[in-house]
Amino acid sequence: MSANNIASPELMEKLVSLCKRRGLIFQSSEIYGGFNGFWDYGPYGVRMKRALENLWWKNMVDCRMDVEGLDSTIICHPKVWKASGHIEQFSDLMCDCKDCKTRHRVDQMPDQTVCTNCKSTNLTEQREFNLMMKTYVGPVFDEDHIAYLRAESCQPIFLNFQQVRIATRQKLPFGIAQIGKAFRNEINPRNFTFRSREFTQMEMEYFCYEETSMETWEYWKNERIRFYREKLNFTDDMMRIHEHEKLAHYAKAAVDIEVKFPFGWGELEGIHHRGTWDIARHQEFSGADLEYVDENGKRTIPTVVETSVGLDRTFLAVLCNSYYEEEAATQKEGKETDVRVVLRLPATIAPVQVAVLPISKKLSENAQKLYQDLAGSYRCEYDVTGSIGKRYRRQDEIGTPFCVTFDFDSLEDNAVTIRNRDTMAQVRVNTAQLKAYFAEHLEG
Repeated sequence: MSANNIASPELMEKLVSLCKRRGLIFQSSEIYGGFNGFWDYGPYGVRMKRALENLWWKNMVDCRMDVEGLDSTIICHPKVWKASGHIEQFSDLMCDCKDCKTRHRVDQMPDQTVCTNCKSTNLTEQREFNLMMKTYVGPVFDEDHIAYLRAESCQPIFLNFQQVRIATRQKLPFGIAQIGKAFRNEINPRNFTFRSREFTQMEMEYFCYEETSMETWEYWKNERIRFYREKLNFTDDMMRIHEHEKLAHYAKAAVDIEVKFPFGWGELEGIHHRGTWDIARHQEFSGADLEYVDENGKRTIPTVVETSVGLDRTFLAVLCNSYYEEEAATQKEGKETDVRVVLRLPATIAPVQVAVLPISKKLSENAQKLYQDLAGSYRCEYDVTGSIGKRYRRQDEIGTPFCVTFDFDSLEDNAVTIRNRDTMAQVRVNTAQLKAYFAEHLEG
């Protein structure tokens, strides 16, 4: 039974339980009762998160000649956020229920006059709430030393546009990409990791000429859709394109790639035509020359096309798309079949790509040598605890595509049994051919 056939509230509960049980995602500070809107990635979660980052980076930076990388600070000069408009305009409307004390973000209320928790109409007046997280830099905590944790990772890209261009000798059009933390003091964090107060963004700002900017925007829209279809196996029934009807005053076009989560459709990535707004604003507020000068001496403020995706949301979307339950044979007493939970993750991002499982602890020395040989090329795990059936089920739940079983026959024939996660089919492969086998099935 696929995730699409499981009732939505039930699926979300199953995913949260699986993430905790198998070390994918934990509630931050859980021993103190947790901290709403903050999440920790466990041993398998951090492996998968890094794999997603690397897949995006390879696709957006490493395999391209026209995109450079950047890793900037979380805290910028306070004037950055003045120029970007975040200090004045980065806010949501909120209200409180006077009866049950629940705080609401107004745009998420089906009826803005009724509390969604207790159905009371006894609400406070709506008021603006700025989402920037404030801190202080230096030994004095006063207005002159206020700074902000960045609300988006793209602003430092604009600040470094000229330096990156000069250092890499890039000419328009070209892009700058960054993966990094962002912080938003959300009124009502919810839906697991979908809406958090601390999260990771993967953003690329592509600088181009105004005359070709719509063509560039169309290109990146199609590229990003293709990424989800080809790299993450998202199907058309779980993904849709939402075109913005209302645009920012400086924008020409904007679309969101939305994904069907258990709680409904949610934005995963935005592809935005931002015009010259960002570069022009930072040039105005900083006094620095951020114009591009071509080989003919013509000066221009670059137009920006942005692709912006939340890594945590992508992680959650992949989990939702990969979760399956099915009847499978079992060795449990009194049962012929049992429910098998399996994450059918794309092999490129699975936390463990190959698990090495000796059939007996007596075979540990040989099995560990095999593990060491494979671990240099793939994300591997060595597991000798429990019956082979239980170990298979553990690997199914963390999405391991292949299990390699080293048995007593392996000592004689130098072959191992490879078990496929999705089909549970098993094949016997000579150890000398293992790397070639996995190169075909994990990389090809």
